Amino acid sequence: MTFLGWVQIALVLAAILLTAVPLGRHMARLAAGERTFLHPVLAPVERLIYRAAGIDPARGQGWKGYALAMLAFSAAGFLLLYALLRLQDVLPLNPEGFPGMAPPLAFNTAISFVTNTNWQAYSGEAAASYLSQMAGFTVHNFLSAASGIAMAFAVARAFTGGGLHSLGNFWADLTRVTLYLLLPLSLVLGLAFVALGMPQTLATHAEAVTLEGAPQSIALGPVAFQIAIKHLGTNGGGFFGVNSLHPYEGPSALVTALQIWAQAVIPFGLCLTFGQMVGNRRQGAVLLGVMLAFVVAATAAVYAAEAAGNPLHLAAGLDPAQGNMEGKDLRFGLPLVALFTATTTGASCGAVNAMFSSFTPLGGFVPLFLIQLGEVLPGGVGSGLYGMLVFVLLSVFIAGLMVGRTPEFLGKKVQAREIKLAMLAVLVLPATILGFTAVAMVLPAATASLAHAGPHGLTEMLYAYTSAAGNNGSAFGGLTADTPWLDVTLGLAMLLGRFAYVVPVLAMAGSLAAKVKLPESAGTFPTDTLLFAGLLTGMILILGGLQFLPSLALGPIAEHVVMLAGRTF
Repeated sequence: MTFLGWVQIALVLAAILLTAVPLGRHMARLAAGERTFLHPVLAPVERLIYRAAGIDPARGQGWKGYALAMLAFSAAGFLLLYALLRLQDVLPLNPEGFPGMAPPLAFNTAISFVTNTNWQAYSGEAAASYLSQMAGFTVHNFLSAASGIAMAFAVARAFTGGGLHSLGNFWADLTRVTLYLLLPLSLVLGLAFVALGMPQTLATHAEAVTLEGAPQSIALGPVAFQIAIKHLGTNGGGFFGVNSLHPYEGPSALVTALQIWAQAVIPFGLCLTFGQMVGNRRQGAVLLGVMLAFVVAATAAVYAAEAAGNPLHLAAGLDPAQGNMEGKDLRFGLPLVALFTATTTGASCGAVNAMFSSFTPLGGFVPLFLIQLGEVLPGGVGSGLYGMLVFVLLSVFIAGLMVGRTPEFLGKKVQAREIKLAMLAVLVLPATILGFTAVAMVLPAATASLAHAGPHGLTEMLYAYTSAAGNNGSAFGGLTADTPWLDVTLGLAMLLGRFAYVVPVLAMAGSLAAKVKLPESAGTFPTDTLLFAGLLTGMILILGGLQFLPSLALGPIAEHVVMLAGRTF
């Protein structure tokens, strides 16, 4: 590791934090339905959408109404995208003549984009038409991200007052987030990407000549604006199969830095939004501080592991100065690879600018473990905040048991119903990840997809189900994912990771919203202090560590021990 490398990391993180502050305030105004600086231009569009769809934005919805609206919207999105992918061969804007996707792959892909996962069991430039990329994937990148932020608004509203019977209006939240947040940011970022060398065209190929003098055709397409919302919405699905490692998706270190900024700024900003909504900005700062601490620690762990190099490579005589550069690009260097890895897996984005399978075992351990911690560090847009609030309530409950104080959070008593719902949500991830992985590792139809044996092969399979259930979408590499078994089971894992998690959380929010908001007293446990930040950090680590440590010990940790012994599988 170098001083200059840490300067690069610090500058990108500083840019994220500086812009998260005004963005957090902007999102708080959207959550409150207040006027913003974009209203003079976009308010007529918003009113037109409400009239055309028959929406009354002032009509509130309880948690059941909010959840049903979200589920119905997601189901409709799934059906439309599935039909588009199946029929893309007979639809326009398919210059390469790609066939319609097979039913298992179309099922997997449609669920992937509707759940904000963007797991790709295909290479986009070799399987998806321009219409599928633009009208399918890009549109759902906006809508799945907006749905996540809308649900975060709904959960946050539960703490804004007492005796509440409404968590807001899903359709109004969805519309406002899309119009006043995601579209403007994507337009600006997309134009910046085009200016920095990313293509945005309906042309099919660029013709090049290799160093050997041979001709080469390189796929083009409408890339820049899809990549903008891919990162801003923590979607992660790239236009190209190798994602941000492709020269057209990641043409320079500056573009990579902008992508890191984009995939982290909204999740961090939502912490400050929460603090402003509940009238306690220090509370939001505590959540942001915990998230930031994990990102920095994960970045340091990846940077250290990859900078140290692979002992097997060093023993074979490779130059140790560059560290482990296998599967990475000199355009970015190890510092931006490490920060990108930490933010994309901590932020539930799933974009990659390096191949995790070629990391050292401990370097590959970090992104896997970050997803298993619940995708709350900082988590996806919206899902990170409401997932973090689940851990906050569990921490408050445990603290109350330990010190004999009434479990309260922001004036709301945390009782058995809320804890049961919180634990139901938390248990979705380990049950889905470990259950599907265990079955897959004993089925020949599943293990035939593995490229490696031993601990590395286990890590490939474990990472796939972790990424799917965590709605991350990144791949460890080495796994042939487009098989009927993996298409279907990974699709089911994505469904459970998104909807089996958020519905109990919305039920928990509805229960809390209806409660009286109590004033602080001598028995109130403070939740806006450094002490609580430490307790919250421990809760996240304990839940993740206890549930997944055995599987991690059999995978990346075992591989690391074998590597140190000078052997490989």
